[in-house]
Amino acid sequence: MTEHIVKQFDEDLKSLSEMIAEMGGLAEKLVAESISALLRRDINAAQRIIATDRTIDRLQHQIEEKAVLTIAKRQPMAVDLREIVASLRVSNDLERIGDLAKNIAKRVIALEGQLQPPKLAGGVDHMAELVLAQLKKVLDAYARRDAARALDVWKRDGEIDALYTSLFRELLTYMMEDPRNIGFATHLLFCAKNVERIGDHATNIAETIHYLVLGELLTDERPKLDHTSTTPVDYGTEDAG
Repeated sequence: MTEHIVKQFDEDLKSLSEMIAEMGGLAEKLVAESISALLRRDINAAQRIIATDRTIDRLQHQIEEKAVLTIAKRQPMAVDLREIVASLRVSNDLERIGDLAKNIAKRVIALEGQLQPPKLAGGVDHMAELVLAQLKKVLDAYARRDAARALDVWKRDGEIDALYTSLFRELLTYMMEDPRNIGFATHLLFCAKNVERIGDHATNIAETIHYLVLGELLTDERPKLDHTSTTPVDYGTEDAG
């Protein structure tokens, strides 16, 4: 009987991990496609991204229901409980990543018909490449339960922040040089902030992995590479409705 219960519990945990893997793959895909849609001004792709985000939302609800039911039935302790708590945390961050990709897609639609100065979106593309690499690495770390790999992602969060600050200043310069750039550059600033927030969520996942594997919270302040006195305005992110 005990062996049967343990087997069922293992299956519950495996099911949660599989749903996280599916959700992570979708989130990664949406981020990449949202940046591609931005660079190509592809409205059809943007609309598909907005529709696909609902799948990520459904997966998060399924993970929440499965996790709560597993806790109620199995009453896990120690590392087993951490597994379930971690799945809830990671799914929440992945859901937010999907929302942020959707927000970028909405900006693509809003840009229809606007003047697009050449090469302005290149900085967002470069920043997104780094964020996608971080996201891929942290999802791999979660699958492998690799705390060292997760810590490496956590330590590199400052690189993304520094890129955002640099891009912010560059876009402001374009706006001041030519008022015709203001509309497009403002949309890009929102997109850049969304990308920066995706990096933050990847770092959140890294912290969760550290907690899952080692049972300890990362209490140090996240490394920052930009220590200038001028802090860029936080444009925030749109509501994730």
